[in-house]
Amino acid sequence: MDTQELLARQFEEHRRHLRAVAYRMLGSLSEADDAVQDAWLRLSRADTSEVENLRAWLTTVVARVALNMLRSRRQRDEQSLEVHLPDPVIDPADGTDPEHEALLADSVGLALLVVLETLSPAERLAFVLHDMFAVPFEDVATILDRSADASRQLASRARRRVRGAAPMPDPDLSAQWEVVEAFMAAARGGDFDALIAVLDPDVVLRADGGASPLSRHLRGAETVAGQALMWSRVDLTMKRALINGAAGVVTLRDGRPFSIGALTIRDGRIVELDFLADPERVAKLDLTVLG
Repeated sequence: MDTQELLARQFEEHRRHLRAVAYRMLGSLSEADDAVQDAWLRLSRADTSEVENLRAWLTTVVARVALNMLRSRRQRDEQSLEVHLPDPVIDPADGTDPEHEALLADSVGLALLVVLETLSPAERLAFVLHDMFAVPFEDVATILDRSADASRQLASRARRRVRGAAPMPDPDLSAQWEVVEAFMAAARGGDFDALIAVLDPDVVLRADGGASPLSRHLRGAETVAGQALMWSRVDLTMKRALINGAAGVVTLRDGRPFSIGALTIRDGRIVELDFLADPERVAKLDLTVLG
């Protein structure tokens, strides 16, 4: 086995981990794959004879690539739309694809990724690497070209924002499904009171329609229930699906995917609904796993 073949085999051993790091950093599956591929190209050209911990070395490379991508995204102001949702990870209702397990470890729900989108690139890197992957602050500081104390402060600031804005869902998946089924039945039946019963009074609805007029950012049970009633008059078919490991729905219109809905359920009520309804992005998602 030559050196390149050995490197390729070692890289594949870490691919899932690297993709998980990049997905948390970028919130985009395609950009995460690009960052991982970039890491492979750099590895294939690097002298790794003195690298003692290849996983740590690759994690640093992917983090630097993702950081540059985040900074470029900010400079181009790509996220200037009213609502922008990260890419959802979709699985059938009966279980998660093994390929997605690393992506979704530590309960990386869509609601958490939405909050990560609000952090600065440096805050996001410090929080993701340290809090999610236990990378020491000394290593984080090297990537950010800051002191370890400054990196610690970045992660602390990000942590406070995450705790304050990203609700922790109920862990019982079967209980989540009961609420989702009640929501779907109430929406299909146009039952306003039944919708109110499953919505938290301060529920938040985000709908990312991309360039279409479907984008919404609404708050409050009555407002969200009214929006659900409006869509109940559209001929949509709802299918259960796991969205980032939690109970959710995929809607179809005329047999084609229309939206992907992640529902965050806490204490038996829906506290957040995040719908990706951007026609271009929905069309690119792989929904073959749903049958």
